[in-house]
Amino acid sequence: MTGEEKPSSSNVPIREQGNFPLQCPKLTETNYTAWALMMETILKAYGLRETIEVKEAVDDKKVHTTKAMIFQTLPQDVLMQVAQYSTAKEVWDSIKVKYLGADLVQEARLQTLRSELEAMKMKPNETASDFAGKLSSIKAKFKSLGGILKDKVLVRRLFNSVPKKFLPIVASIEQYQEIDKMSFEEAVGRITAFEERLKNQDEPKADHQSKLLMASSYHGW
Repeated sequence: MTGEEKPSSSNVPIREQGNFPLQCPKLTETNYTAWALMMETILKAYGLRETIEVKEAVDDKKVHTTKAMIFQTLPQDVLMQVAQYSTAKEVWDSIKVKYLGADLVQEARLQTLRSELEAMKMKPNETASDFAGKLSSIKAKFKSLGGILKDKVLVRRLFNSVPKKFLPIVASIEQYQEIDKMSFEEAVGRITAFEERLKNQDEPKADHQSKLLMASSYHGW
């Protein structure tokens, strides 16, 4: 056999395996936790994780490589703030302090929204559409903070917040439907339709029995 034996692909460092480049995620105002998880995994794959974990001296080339990988993911203002640090660990810790604090503020805001949602009640003279709009507004605020408010939470909040006149339709829906699988839009539609039926009755006030009859007609939807 002549010449040097080529190493097997399994022994080639990951950064030299061009067929599967590892893309570093961009850091934003709302994705620090996911960013840190991805970056730690990528650095570990490249054999560089020690550069952000230990205080002891680490190979300079590894340090500069890690810093370069981190720097390319940062917004310009953050880059200017951390460029002063000489080690990758200092850079990493500085970003962590900045964004972990932001995460705590974000979580506090989300918790405030959860409390606000839990306290919401539909007023007797309020329309189902107007109240649904308030719930949708809470959902939009959750999204703007990077949170997710699932439909089943909104549906249950809607059903638990309506005045007594809606209880027959709520009871009917809960009896015949899987409300955890119901979309928020569908729930609002059913409550709104029942509300319209109440308005269109000949008598000014419907008795309880007539409400039950109307509600039972909806279970087949």
